[in-house]
Amino acid sequence: MVTRIKIVLAIFALMFVLVIPHSALAAPLIPVPNLNIGVEAANNPQDVALSLQILFTLTVLSLAPSILIMMTSFTRIIIVLSFIRSALATQQVPPNQILIGLALFLTFFTMSPYFEQINNNALQPYLAGTMDQESAMTQGMKPMREFMLKQTRENDLALFVNLSDKERPNSPEDVPASVLIPAFIISELKTAFQIGFLIYIPFIVIDMVVASTLMAMGMMMVPPVMISLPFKILLFILVDGWHLIIRSLVTSFN
Repeated sequence: MVTRIKIVLAIFALMFVLVIPHSALAAPLIPVPNLNIGVEAANNPQDVALSLQILFTLTVLSLAPSILIMMTSFTRIIIVLSFIRSALATQQVPPNQILIGLALFLTFFTMSPYFEQINNNALQPYLAGTMDQESAMTQGMKPMREFMLKQTRENDLALFVNLSDKERPNSPEDVPASVLIPAFIISELKTAFQIGFLIYIPFIVIDMVVASTLMAMGMMMVPPVMISLPFKILLFILVDGWHLIIRSLVTSFN
């Protein structure tokens, strides 16, 4: 039986080899684009400037996710949403994709006034040719600096100023981005953990009440988490938890 199967497979293989070249020759030719990437000597300074602009644009695009995460409200929002899921003890509900998607849309919502300023004051003039690239970058960074300075604590900002061994800035406009961005990040982390602590308190109370009740009833072998989970979800629904959390998150940036 095995020998017959091998013979049949060999026949099909032979037919495939014989048929494919003829059908390939009979098929119409499909033009395949030719892409060449090479390095050539620049003929004038404009070619060098254009190459540097392309390289800079590709670098910015590769760093865009990090810029979105670290310089906007995304960090605080995603951490608070993760705390909610952990406090509810619902494992992977909501899933990570839902939490990240919600965090992204809330980030776009809270950052929309600053994005509009960037578009009106930097992007559109640069596309219209009335502003050079360096001026566009400077104007585009101003709204982001305004947002980060508003959310950054003074002690966090002073920490990185001292660590950088630079002179004390005379005004917020003198704070370099290399100092402002890490100070903003740790301020966001602290704020997110403070909100997460407040979220945990009512759910910890439910866990303690359920655990004490089970011990009083002599049901020590029953996991308290399994009993407290429905009560946590019920409490979260009754107080309209998602509405309260999202409203508190959005208003915390004002």
